[in-house]
Amino acid sequence: MNLFVRIVETGSFSAVARELEMLQPSVSKHMNMLEQSLGVRLLNRTTRKISLTEAGKEYFERCQRIIDDVNELETEVLGLVNKPTGTLRITSPVAFGQIYMLPLLLAFRNQVAELGVDLSFDDRYADLVQEGFDVAIRFGELEDSQLIARHVGSSARVCVASPSYLSKYGVPGVPNDLKNHNCITYTHLFSSVWPLRDAKGLLSIKVGGNFRANSGYAIRDAVLNGVGIALVPALLVKEQIESGTVVPLLNDYAPDPIKISAVYPSNRLIPRKVKLFVDFMKEEFLKIPLLHPHAPLRPVPRLRSRPAVVVDPSQ
Repeated sequence: MNLFVRIVETGSFSAVARELEMLQPSVSKHMNMLEQSLGVRLLNRTTRKISLTEAGKEYFERCQRIIDDVNELETEVLGLVNKPTGTLRITSPVAFGQIYMLPLLLAFRNQVAELGVDLSFDDRYADLVQEGFDVAIRFGELEDSQLIARHVGSSARVCVASPSYLSKYGVPGVPNDLKNHNCITYTHLFSSVWPLRDAKGLLSIKVGGNFRANSGYAIRDAVLNGVGIALVPALLVKEQIESGTVVPLLNDYAPDPIKISAVYPSNRLIPRKVKLFVDFMKEEFLKIPLLHPHAPLRPVPRLRSRPAVVVDPSQ
């Protein structure tokens, strides 16, 4: 049943073979044996696609519930609530993962030495079900309705630029000044509309520029090299702000903090190891001011604004 469920979830016999450390012909053989024992075809197979038959769809849904019940029963009977076993597979954005998740995971594993950890740093949004991840760390609002998100922290956001860039092109005094600057944008999250705020409410400022990246580290390095202005989570540039290598801008117009969530599939039983880790993570994040949902940003010196030199993004 578990093999059948994973074939449907991944859409691939070869992926399941790798996951279960089996040869692909063995996976096919087990699938054929299951269909023969039931006397009904569960999957339609072509060289390019696997799809469920009507009987297969019903069997798949029931199998999911049965497997979840069995896993939960075994966990409770064996008394593993506080001592999870197996492997916890986590994916996290690269910068956040290296700064915060790795130390946290090591501390968690010290408490549960029996637990294996498979940590993936990746700024793309992985498909949790197909790739077999237990939990992912995501920034921003959740769009995928097939995932459950648990709010574990937040990060203030700040506009930053290097002193060299500002000395050359000027300091923006109000959000609309950003339209005359080269703005560095994040491919996955912020796009080209920055959600700044003033006393009246939300300001959706459309920005433009000639540098985009899908990595927080890449955006920070571009800022440090004087490429332009970026809107980033404060946790990414804390040390650079304190050292003066980047300068915070438009402090009176800072957007709302961005949510940090632990997400996991909604259609399956949440494993005990995931529950325990997410609880541990939320508790530890509350101890870190930059990740506390309501922690204010440390005050920073304000710069006198001056007219900007218009930057042509095409240059």
